[in-house]
Amino acid sequence: MKIVYWNRCWRSSPIQINNIGMETQFVTFADISSQAGGIGDQDPILLDAYSNTVVNVAKKVSPSVVQIKVSGRASDSNQPDTRRRPGRGDGGGSGSGFIISSDGYIITNNHVVAGATKIDVTVPERQDEPSRDYEATLIGRDPATDIAVLKIYGEGLKAIKFADSKQTQVGQIAIAIGNPYGFQYSLTAGVVSALGRTLRSESGRLIDDVIQTDAALNPGNSGGPLVNSNGDVIGVNTAVILPAQGICFAVSSNLAALVAGKLIMHGRVRRGYLGIAGQLINLTERIRQYNQLSARTGVIIASVEADGVAGNSELQQGDIIVGFNGQPVATVDDLHRLLTEETIGRRIQLTILRDNRQRGVMATPGELK
Repeated sequence: MKIVYWNRCWRSSPIQINNIGMETQFVTFADISSQAGGIGDQDPILLDAYSNTVVNVAKKVSPSVVQIKVSGRASDSNQPDTRRRPGRGDGGGSGSGFIISSDGYIITNNHVVAGATKIDVTVPERQDEPSRDYEATLIGRDPATDIAVLKIYGEGLKAIKFADSKQTQVGQIAIAIGNPYGFQYSLTAGVVSALGRTLRSESGRLIDDVIQTDAALNPGNSGGPLVNSNGDVIGVNTAVILPAQGICFAVSSNLAALVAGKLIMHGRVRRGYLGIAGQLINLTERIRQYNQLSARTGVIIASVEADGVAGNSELQQGDIIVGFNGQPVATVDDLHRLLTEETIGRRIQLTILRDNRQRGVMATPGELK
């Protein structure tokens, strides 16, 4: 299974559909209904209601969805196949984003703009106004959640609203708008397939509370909005699983809004840092029973960095971390989640196993750079 982050990824001439050499047959709804022996009286009404919903969302949201073009990116064609992205390594590409404030702040994916030396944003045409091009400033990016914030300076910018992603339900309409394969402002519709997924970002950290949808995402969709039937953002489109079809992922709106706010305020997301290198280790049944542990794994410290950033003098190589301020730690991901901004500079208690015996030690997380 391959997870692909569609990014700035499309740089090519427009697709010449008439040169593909395929015979295309157009089938109308009337053809289908006649072959099926007719349809119920309410079906056309329901279909019209669905169509009108999608049409209204497109009209409402499209003015806020921008195309992002980047240049000056260093080649990274040596990436492993599991992280290979279409169109990378040519120094440029394109993706999507959306305006979140009338003064020009834009959300997109980190992987769309990472490494770019120049970022250009195209705001779509509105009524009688032509599309407008701006050079964007990178305000900040967070590889751990694949979120980045840009800033443009212009007038008449239309912002899109965030929905509360906690209110999102499986089965509700999900509409993705972006710029796939260089086609500007394309829309696909589907449903929310699942909630609460986790997705590993390119930084190695897990992104929590990810939304799964079957609304089609393609190269160039990254950073665009996933919206509900009201036209409010429920997620930021970020990745697909290949070769499967219809399994696409979006960072939830609540997480995206939280990260965007921190990037706008501080230019970064602050996280705690213990100054250790650790890895997962299985705990033997004997050790678990002796120390009355329910978890089957812990995090063994491979090395302790004496860099002065974190207060970790009580930690030793070979210690196994199984708790953090009274909360269980079974994996490195657990540690990542617990090392929040609030822990920076504050004394915390780690529960460790040393010589197979459980004990508590104190540490002071520094700030992860």
